[in-house]
Amino acid sequence: MDVIRHLFAIQPLLALFITIALGYWVGKIKIGSFVLGGIAGTLLVGVIIGQLGVDIDSGIKNIFFALFIYAVGFQGGPQFFHALNRRSLNQLISSFVMCLIGLLCVLIAAWMFGLDRGMAAGLAAGGLTQSAILGTAGDAIAKLGLSPALVKTMQTNVAVGYAVCYIFGSLGPIIMVSWFLPLIMKWDIRKEAVKLAKEMSGGSAELDPGQFNAVATLSTRMYEVAPNGKAVGRTILEIDKALGDAAVEAILRGGAMIDMADTTIIQSGDQVAITGRVDALKATHDLLGAEMAPPAGLSLVEENREIILTNRALSGREIAEIHDHANIETRRGVFLTAVKRMGRNLPLLGKLQLKTGDELHFLGSPADLNRVQSKIGYKISAAAVTDFIFFGIGMLIGMLIGMIEFKLWGVPVSIGSGGGCLLSGLLFGWLRSVHPRFAALPIGASTFLRDFGLAVFVGVVGISAGPQALVAIREHGLTLFFLGVGVTLIPQIITFFFSYYVLRIKNPIEALACVAGGRSANPAFAALLEKAGNATPVVSFTVTYAVANVFLTLWGPVIVGIITKNAAL
Repeated sequence: MDVIRHLFAIQPLLALFITIALGYWVGKIKIGSFVLGGIAGTLLVGVIIGQLGVDIDSGIKNIFFALFIYAVGFQGGPQFFHALNRRSLNQLISSFVMCLIGLLCVLIAAWMFGLDRGMAAGLAAGGLTQSAILGTAGDAIAKLGLSPALVKTMQTNVAVGYAVCYIFGSLGPIIMVSWFLPLIMKWDIRKEAVKLAKEMSGGSAELDPGQFNAVATLSTRMYEVAPNGKAVGRTILEIDKALGDAAVEAILRGGAMIDMADTTIIQSGDQVAITGRVDALKATHDLLGAEMAPPAGLSLVEENREIILTNRALSGREIAEIHDHANIETRRGVFLTAVKRMGRNLPLLGKLQLKTGDELHFLGSPADLNRVQSKIGYKISAAAVTDFIFFGIGMLIGMLIGMIEFKLWGVPVSIGSGGGCLLSGLLFGWLRSVHPRFAALPIGASTFLRDFGLAVFVGVVGISAGPQALVAIREHGLTLFFLGVGVTLIPQIITFFFSYYVLRIKNPIEALACVAGGRSANPAFAALLEKAGNATPVVSFTVTYAVANVFLTLWGPVIVGIITKNAAL
């Protein structure tokens, strides 16, 4: 043990990376269907390693938290701003009400049980499972002008409150959305998810010819045009119109591939390659002739391409509507295979409304994809390199916003660098979605900043808390735990019935997804997806999750500003 202590004293970063590694290993341990998660595991391991008296520069914690929160804002920016519209108004209100009631529960608990600022913020971070509160509240405490010892004690209390309340904070929403609320409402989640999918697909879970729905498997097949075939003498464009969701990709004539145009005439004996959906290919035999094996050595190049939707004319429109209004010259040879929003797969159904910032996955030839790309948005690979000019400006603006102070009921409040970088990230994420030439931050890079930034921050928080954390847990542990149960459950119950009866969010899947999203509860969302058996909850979850992430994060300095009690040394 002395050797380890000596190593950590010489190089404190050893303790940090051991904490992260062990924390994520602990976080993967399953108890039934419950998983603690890497962040909570890192905090707990950090507290244990902190008993060795490791001293890590707090500047490391601050910069990595700023990077984490900027990445969160950048990824959620497009969806956050697009949630601010009439179509999503009820879900937006539901999410805000959830956050507001959560804040009120924390404040009431703090006043009734005499919690100090740090413990109250920790109760919010754990009970509402918003890890970012650890940073925003810690920033706010550091700016109160208190003694270093008192600041450290209250920052430790933030970590303690989080650690004590987090486990039930994660478990509570799972219970609510997957068991309790469906039980009292007598809902069968799987049945309701299937019903919603049918509604979104136009009343049928199966694909009909011409329906723009990528549930079916795409296929490429070869046909030899019969002498008396219906296709003889017709143009490629006419064939594409007849097939619907299938297109001529190549023509071999006399054993050689010919150059094609929309006006190219099909001749007897041509060997034609057709790519399309299985349902659309059923009619190909009667139109062209017998299916044949592809000639040896034939190469037909196609591409999977991800395109970010930036065309405002398409935002808010349904997939089926876009498909039906696009002429065959525009959409021929291009097939939508997936839609993602905030990194999550959406149900690819006809009534799914697309939003600016959605990630659309297409399959087709490079030439066909180039044709439609300009009408949709920009290719993701076009942002393969981070725009460090705008990244630096974004971080700078975030830090400057964090320095602004305002008064809340006469109490000086600042959102700190964490809150400032969140707002800056939201702004630049939105800017990127509408002006793709600026502020490039590839999804892989932003995800790494988000995940690694939070892991480092939480690891340093746990290590710095050290021995003080155990003292605080012994003193407040049981009280904090039950307060955390209340903060976890009460907002969900009140908001659910408010959303159902007042906001008229009646669809069971949407109502439950709003509960999970309004709590920014990823474990609950995962449980709901498992019960649903399809992706129908994703749409409502992404709207409420984006809104909740912003407001819950900002509650950190608000709590520190409203609660006036400081910890006793």
